[in-house]
Amino acid sequence: MSLLDRLEKQKFSVSGERSAEITLYDEYSDLKERVHKDFIETVNQQDISLFGVKGEQEEELLKIMDSLIESKAPKISRTERSRLLKEIYNDVMGLGPLEALLNDDDITEIMVNGPSQVYVERKGKLELSDVVFKDNTHVMNIINRIVSTVGRRIDESSPMVDARLKDGSRFNAVIPPLSLVGPSMTIRKFSKKPFTAGDLIKFGSLSPKMVAFLEACVKGRMNIIVSGGTGSGKTTLLNVLSSSIPNNERIITIEDAAEIQLNQEHVVTLESRPPNLEGSGQITIRDLVRNSLRMRPDRIIVGEVRAGEAIDMLQAMNTGHDGSLTTAHANSPRELMSRLETMVLMSGMDLPVRAIREQIHSAIDLVVHQARMKDGSRKVVNITEVVGMEGDTITLQDIFVYKVEGVDSNGRMKGYFTSTGIRPNFLDKLSSSGIIVRDDWFVN
Repeated sequence: MSLLDRLEKQKFSVSGERSAEITLYDEYSDLKERVHKDFIETVNQQDISLFGVKGEQEEELLKIMDSLIESKAPKISRTERSRLLKEIYNDVMGLGPLEALLNDDDITEIMVNGPSQVYVERKGKLELSDVVFKDNTHVMNIINRIVSTVGRRIDESSPMVDARLKDGSRFNAVIPPLSLVGPSMTIRKFSKKPFTAGDLIKFGSLSPKMVAFLEACVKGRMNIIVSGGTGSGKTTLLNVLSSSIPNNERIITIEDAAEIQLNQEHVVTLESRPPNLEGSGQITIRDLVRNSLRMRPDRIIVGEVRAGEAIDMLQAMNTGHDGSLTTAHANSPRELMSRLETMVLMSGMDLPVRAIREQIHSAIDLVVHQARMKDGSRKVVNITEVVGMEGDTITLQDIFVYKVEGVDSNGRMKGYFTSTGIRPNFLDKLSSSGIIVRDDWFVN
């Protein structure tokens, strides 16, 4: 029986004493560490770059690893050799133990809570993976490898960082002293192929009528905010809505970490920048929103508004930049209105509440609220029109809603999408722009 087979079959003893399994694990780990160390030394001696390797150069590095394994463990089986080669290569060239999780298309989120606890979200459900890191240093090496490639830094003076991986996945890391469990990171994966409206219909996130209506609203240059909680699928929905923007328009996207995937030809992507080591040089989302107005945009898409940039976004929507899109955290369309008020006040502008509310209702046409259900599925539960003002209150009306009926025997949510029968007040504006509006969208 091979070393790996024995590792798979044997478990830790209940008493916690070092068993044969631990000995075997140590044996495998020690072999891996020695090969890894000798590989780095060999590469340095031969002056071979580890970065940007492709083709023949990559093949050369694999041959070096293989020969080192052969010299240190000549009796190792082919299966063991292949696994060891892959793990060492991932540690040196990739993201170590995370590579297998990143390549699993069923996994949408990876959560590393220190070296020995790695959770994943698979098909909407959280589960503990069998992936572990050697120690805190191993985790830190992976974090530093990620942030260094995007010009970010993480250390005790700046113990939090947001970044993105090469495939567009969202990355966040928190290290001690803020994290008490050791270096932690969260990776939100995005589909290698951007989701389409058809995909969302297939997933049960919204109905064909809702898709047709939203496409008409985007083409008709309605200002739309996608709201929802963390992990509800706001960015995915924003990507789908953005795909309906005509190809002949100039689009400016503004984000903390670029995630929006657009197929249009004329797209300018702007990304905020954190302060440098001296604490200067920071470029905020608000700075970028204000600057984008000087870039002759047809559409402005902000990945997420969360603070004072809300006032600049609202003013842009109110000054001829129709058809803008953004996302915001909120638990309902009504709560979104209150959150926007708070965000405007965070800008430092001393405005009366009524003036803020008038800015909001005149700027925003539609709120698309997405929620993550108890079974892990994501659904658009409200498509709501911002109607106007009644006294000092912003009035809203639902156009489409999701009605929950209960839970089936498999624990999945039961429900249906339905129109409320209310026709939005801006339909005339859509029709005058040449957008086809169908009456059956609003009939059950």
